Parts: sequence; structure tokens; C-alpha cells
Amino acid sequence: MLDLAIVLLALGLLMYFAFRGVTLLLLAPGAALLAVALSGSLPILAAYTQIFMTSTGQFIISFFPLFLLGAVFGKLMEDTGSARSMASSLSAWLGPQRAIVSVVLCCAVLTYGGVSAFVVAFAIVPVAAALFREADIPKRLIPGALALGAFSFTMSALPGTPAIQNAIPMPYFGTTAFAAPGLGLVASLVMILLGLIWLNRRAAAARLAGEGYGVHADELPQPDVVMREHAQSEGFDINELPLPTAANGAPAPPADAPPFWLALAPVIVVIVSNLLFIEVVLPRLDTSYLAEPRFGATTVESVRGVWAVIVGLFLAILLLIGGNWRRLSDVRASLDQGADASALPLLNTASLVGFGAVVAALPVFDMITQAVMGLGGGNPLIASAGAVSLLSAITGSSSGGMSIALDALGADFIDMAQAAGISFEAMHRVTSIASGSLDALPHSGAVITLLAVCRLSHRESYVDVFMTSIVGPFLSLIVVIVLATLFGSF
Repeated sequence: MLDLAIVLLALGLLMYFAFRGVTLLLLAPGAALLAVALSGSLPILAAYTQIFMTSTGQFIISFFPLFLLGAVFGKLMEDTGSARSMASSLSAWLGPQRAIVSVVLCCAVLTYGGVSAFVVAFAIVPVAAALFREADIPKRLIPGALALGAFSFTMSALPGTPAIQNAIPMPYFGTTAFAAPGLGLVASLVMILLGLIWLNRRAAAARLAGEGYGVHADELPQPDVVMREHAQSEGFDINELPLPTAANGAPAPPADAPPFWLALAPVIVVIVSNLLFIEVVLPRLDTSYLAEPRFGATTVESVRGVWAVIVGLFLAILLLIGGNWRRLSDVRASLDQGADASALPLLNTASLVGFGAVVAALPVFDMITQAVMGLGGGNPLIASAGAVSLLSAITGSSSGGMSIALDALGADFIDMAQAAGISFEAMHRVTSIASGSLDALPHSGAVITLLAVCRLSHRESYVDVFMTSIVGPFLSLIVVIVLATLFGSF
């Protein structure tokens, strides 16, 4: 029991100091080595260099291209004015009478195309503030709408999304971003309906009570060191976003922002090219060379998902540059800043994986593993969902929690799934949805940053974020587990 208490202490310190904005580059190895030192079961230096750093490095090897291309894509969407153009067009078509749906849809379209949630947040908040003010809907509901559109179904459930939360399970299960599309669509529908019902009921109640938008300072905040650290779980270093300069506090878009169709085209390219590469291009290629030791002695199933997302993002980046060449004042600067924006989120998430690897090497982890594997009577879907959601809740990071769970227990989940006859596609979808079911607790860096961007407090807006980012995803997770257990993957 003492060893278990040591692990819980390390996790507690990780949670507490992450909430305080301490960088994970120091916090993750520090908490891991503290657990090693207190347990006395592993040599400290060997645990750091041979376990922590090896697992950290392996995560970087596997996912660096996705973080890099995703951040570059998001930066170009911002610098070309495409993100703001899409938001302005959609909100103009739907009008202030549908302000909540408009904000959710704007966030959903952009994040489904691969734009980081916080690039979206900085682009959409000024639009959302204008819509909510015109519709006289309380500003305190904006974070809930943003969370529903950016932190829920497009992050983990919607088939084909290039979000890192949908990409991480692919190498483990040999799946693609389109794994279990039917289950993903069902989960997405549950999240959307529950979220919109909740937000519209809250708006109706506020209207009856005579509560309007209120008096608020709507300027976007200047990102600081603490906000930067909190935002790292979403794959983009917000220090690389342009500083607020416009009168309403938003980064000023190019004077000749692209038309809606051109702004939307790269988003469509990401999804369509991803699917075509998997279904049309890859089956026609001879990939037998992957069995050679110099290519890692692997199979195409273990890399096809990552390859497809890489191709999709790369083609979308080319389209963004080619279609907006005159709108980009400095292409090299945009590419450099996008690349820089990927480094810190990648290293932070990889450090969480290293922390999990060290904990998994401790003798007490066998007891933890047995407890996890026994969840739901040995149902692999429940076991994986339980482990991923719990670790995501503790770390406050969907990508970090899922990476720790799969790195430590992925092989066990595969064995359990094969023994139970559960498809890897179902395992992928359940794991991905689980990562976003409990990650948005109050200490989550994403939640803290979102509220800071909106200039609202937990007391004012967290209940709406909780309902749209935890209750909806968690209920959808239960629905998907039941459907997958009864009918398999579809």
C-alpha cells in the first residue's frame, strides 16, 4: 500500500502544479523521479535516461509530424484570414438569432479540419461576443459554446478528424482516423444534441429572468507565461499567435480576407485526401518493404493512419499557401512560427508519456494493471475507457492521459480485445472518446485557458463547460460502449 500511496502522491503533485501553471518539461520528470526515489525500487538515473527519456523520445518519433503539420496548418489558417473569414460568413448566414448554433458550428468546422482549439478560440471569441451581444444572450455562455464546438465531438468522435486525440490510438490498434465511423457519428450526435439543448435552455432561462449580455471587457487578453503553459494540451503554442491589435481586441485579419469557399477548401482537403489515401491510393502501393529492419520491421496497418493524416495536412498547407499567396505578408515567417508553435506542446505531451512509463516500471503497477483489467468484468472496452478517462482527468489532458494509458497498457488492451472478439476499430473509437470524457475538470489547462481567453471565471461559466465537455462526452461514451459490446464496430 505504501508504493500505491507514492504513485498517488506523484499524480497529486502533477495535478496540483500543472494547475499552478508549472511547465510539464520540469514537472513530469520531477514527479516521476520523486516516485522512483521514494519507492527505492529503481535506480534514479537509469529510470530517467533509459525509461523516461526512451518513452518520451518514442512518442516524439511517432507523432512529431502530426504536431508539426497541424500547427503550421493552424498558423496559416490564422495568417491568411481563413479562420476569421469562415467564422464571419457562417455567423452572418445564421444570424444573431442562432448565435449559439453559429458559434458551435464555426468552432466545429475549423477544428474538424485540423485547426488547434486555441487558434480557433482566439479567432472565434470576438465573433461570438458580437453575436451574443446582439442577441442579448449572457456572455457567460460563450465558453460552453466554444467548448462544445472545439473540445468535444470534433476532437474525439467525428470520423476522420485529424485531431491528435483521434490520431494517438492509430499506431497501437493499426486503425485509421475513420475507425468505427458509425459509432463515432452516434457519439457526435449525442454530444451535439445534449450540448445544444443545455445551452439553449440556459439562454431561455436567462431571457425569462431578464438577464442580457451584461457589461464586459471583450478584448482578447495578452497571452502570458502561465496561460501559455496551461494551453499546451491543445497542440499549439499560443505565443505564436498574433497579438491582439484590432479595436475589438482581435488580431486584425488581412484586408482582403479570402472568400468563404476558399477558406473552407483546405478543411475539406484534409478530410477528403485523408480518406482517399486510405481507401484508394494506399491499397495500390507495394508496401512490403516495411517488413525490412531499416523501416522498423512493421506493417502498413501500423502506419497507414498516420501517413494519411500527414498527406491530408500537407496538401491542405500547399492549398493554403497557393490560394492565398498575396494575402501572406511573409510566408517564411508564417511557416517558421507554425513550426515553432508545435515544439512545446509536443514536448509537454511526450513528457507526460515519459512520466507514465516510469510509473509503469514500478512494481506496484502490476496491481494497478490487474485492477484496470478487471473493470466491467474484463470487458476491454470498459477497461480501456476507464484507464484513459481516469488518467485524462488526473493530468487534465486528453492527449496526455490517453498516451500514458496506451503506452503502459496498450498491449494488454490488444490481447483483451482479441480474446473477447472486440474489433480494434471499436477499441480506437472508445479510447478516443474516453480521452475527452473527463479531461475538462476545473484544473484542466484547456479549461483555464479557455476561460482566460473569454475573460470569465470558473464561477461564471464552468457549469456550462462541464455540461458540454464532460456530461455530453461521458454519456456518449456509455452509449458507444453499449453499442460496440452488443453489435460490434460499425
